[in-house]
Order: sequence, then C-alpha cells, then structure tokens
Amino acid sequence: MTVTGLPEPPALAPGPAAADEPSVWPASAAPLPHGGLGVAGVPLGEIAERFGTPVYVLDEGEVRGRCRSYREAFPDADVLYAAKAFLSRAVVRWVREEGLGLDVCSAGELELAVTAGFPPERIVLHGNAKSPRDLETALRLGVGRIVIDGPSEIARIAAAVGPGGHQKVMVRVVPGVSAGGHGKIRTGTDDQKFGLSLTDGGAQHAISRVLGQPQLELTGLHCHIGSQIASVKPYLVALRRMVGLMARVRDAHGVALPELDMGGGHAVAYRPGEAALDLAALARGLRAELAAGCAAAGLPVPRLAVEPGRAVVGPAGVALYRVLAVKRTAGTVFVAVDGGMSDNPRPALYGVRYAPRLVGRHSTAPPGPATVVGRHCEAGDVLAAGVPLPGDVRPGDLLAVPVAGAYQLSMASGYDLVGRPAVVAVHGGAARLLVRRETLEDFRARDVGA
Repeated sequence: MTVTGLPEPPALAPGPAAADEPSVWPASAAPLPHGGLGVAGVPLGEIAERFGTPVYVLDEGEVRGRCRSYREAFPDADVLYAAKAFLSRAVVRWVREEGLGLDVCSAGELELAVTAGFPPERIVLHGNAKSPRDLETALRLGVGRIVIDGPSEIARIAAAVGPGGHQKVMVRVVPGVSAGGHGKIRTGTDDQKFGLSLTDGGAQHAISRVLGQPQLELTGLHCHIGSQIASVKPYLVALRRMVGLMARVRDAHGVALPELDMGGGHAVAYRPGEAALDLAALARGLRAELAAGCAAAGLPVPRLAVEPGRAVVGPAGVALYRVLAVKRTAGTVFVAVDGGMSDNPRPALYGVRYAPRLVGRHSTAPPGPATVVGRHCEAGDVLAAGVPLPGDVRPGDLLAVPVAGAYQLSMASGYDLVGRPAVVAVHGGAARLLVRRETLEDFRARDVGA
C-alpha cells in the first residue's frame, strides 16, 4: 500500500550543482549558498555538524519513491526488497508501508524484520549455507518461503518441519547465464557457490526430491544471475531457461509450479554517465517473455517475483566524510578522510568507483585529479581514485559521496576499532537518527575476556 499524507520536502532552487549530476544524487538534492548541498531540504553540512562524521544520510522520500516505481512497473508481481543491501527498523517500515515483500539471508535479518513489524509470510529466506539457527528461526516465525540452495537442505528442512508440519519452499536454479559488473558478483553460472545447476541435472534432481517430501510445498523456482546488471537481455535468457525447466517439471511430475522468482541485481549509476538498468524495459521484457514462453510450452503463467535491493536504497544514500590530511607525493594528491574500508569495503573488493564532491564551502580553485583514501592500515584502502577535487582541498573540508545507500554500511567491519558510522534519515526538511554510531564502549562491552 502507498502511504499518503507524508510531508514533502520544500522545493529548493535548481542550480548547476544538482543539474550536472542528475543520475547519481537523490532527486531531492539541491545546491545551497556558499557551496553547500541539501538533501530533502536538509543541508549536508548541518548533518555533519550535528551527528559527526563519517555519517550516512538516507533520503526517506527517495527510498519510498523507488519502492513505488517498482510496484508500478510490476503491478501483478511480487517485489521483494533485498535486505542485504541495507536493513534497519525504519527501512523495514518504509518497504512494508509501500507494499513490498522482503528477502533475508540470516536469522539476524529475519528477526529484525519481524520484530519491527514485518509480516513473516511476506518474507523469503535465502542462503547457500543456512545455519541451524537460520532454519529454526524461519520455521518458528513462519517465514513465507525458504529457498533451497543445495541438496542437503532438503532433508534438513523436512526434518526440522516434522511429519505433521508444512513449509513452502522454492529451489534456486543456476541457469548458466553470466552477468554482473564484476566476477565476484556473478551468480548465474556453475563456477560459483550458489544454487543448483541446470546443466548437470542437479536442479531437476532436487525438484524431484522436494516433491517427494509431503511436508514441503514446492511453490516455484528461483534464480539470481548477478549484481550490477545494466542490460535486460541476460534476464530474458535466464527466464527462457527457467520456463523450459518448469515445462520439464510439468512433463515429468504433472505439476505446474505457480511461482517464478527472477532475483535482483539491477544496476544503478555510481558516477555521472554510467549505465543503469531500465526498470520499465525490464518489466516489459519479463512480462512478454514469460507470456510467450508459457504459451509455447502450454504452461499457466506463474506469478513473477523480483528482488531489488541496491536499486531501492543505493541512490537514496549519501556518505559524508571529513578530510583529515592532504598529501602530495609522487605526482599524486592523496586526500585522506575519517572513514574508509571499514564502512565501505566495495572499492577494495570489486574496484568500484565513486564520484565524491566537496560540500560545505565554495572553492574557486581549479579542479585537479585526487585520490580519496581512508584512514586504515591498508594500501588498498582507497575510496575513489583520480577524481576531480578543488586544488585547495584541505583538512576539515567535508566530502559527500553519492549512491552510498547499499552494500556499504551493511558490509561494514570493526577494522582498527574505528566504529561503524551513524545512519541519519532526512525527509521534509528534518533529519533524525536511525542507527547510532558504534562507540568504544560498544567494543569494550563485547570484549569480556581478560
């Protein structure tokens, strides 16, 4: 359902700071006097002063708007928000109120969602190696679907359910499609850890075994081919193969599976000019391909599901860092900030590139290439290499990094005991704390030995 009556952020005058980078900043971003930048009517400089840095800013209106865009693009499908991108109690509430379901990968994500009021029947549990606690929690809370990722899970789940129990499950299939922005986030081929292979018969064998378990109800098939996919074509190829498998299941077992989950991985632009997945084109393509494939195979059209995560929260987030040091050495300008790979490991993991900018003051110095680095004891702690920053960038300056809402804080670590940053929501000209900063007291409380 769509929430009405929420206050809208005040309109700010457009200007070059917002107009030259329309693809990477939240839609509510607008320039302020003296080089400042506001999001949802809140100056980023004020957020840094009030909450400290590093800090992650999440535009509630942008998250809700992206949820609505998915609901409008897929009105007859299930849209499940991928919690691994970023999860908090507020995000749980936003996606619930906007009518999305949820996909989770652990008992921790599942417990947080349900205790924050999310209906468990609208949750799907994933994971290539689900722990006993994951399965116990899922069954205890009444999760809607468990996605079987390997053959050993079939007997484990059936035993946990018990002879008089009942649990809806899906089978994750590897369709043999290579797609994604980096080798480490491609999950549609046989040379990675997820799912059951279509080519070697593993998926078909698992389906037969599930159908032989009376306490397990096989509702459909699932696949996820990768992340940061900017083209519709790989999804259509995967869907074609999934429909072919559904036809073979019907022929072998007399069962027409009612659900097909095509996963997520929808690309967003991290820098101006980068490609993003066309949501409308994806929805049109999947619907047309599904209808045509099922008609050709004589199958009823299953209910479609998609699982966006990054595409919902990624562009809604902005990370703020304070410059601690500027060093010019060997022809490179290094701009060191008070965060780094402990709050955003993605550049080190995947070579991701961002587009940070100076906010909070206006500079007339010509821009030059700079490498923004973190404060950690690793040479690979680089947030952005060769990006244009004013030549007079100095300690105390504030840098903003757009498209910071997904797979940054959710992948954060305790490296160097720096502490994970706070998360602040902005909406309607107001800012509020969602997740407090991790403190030295938190580290001491966990360290119980001596």
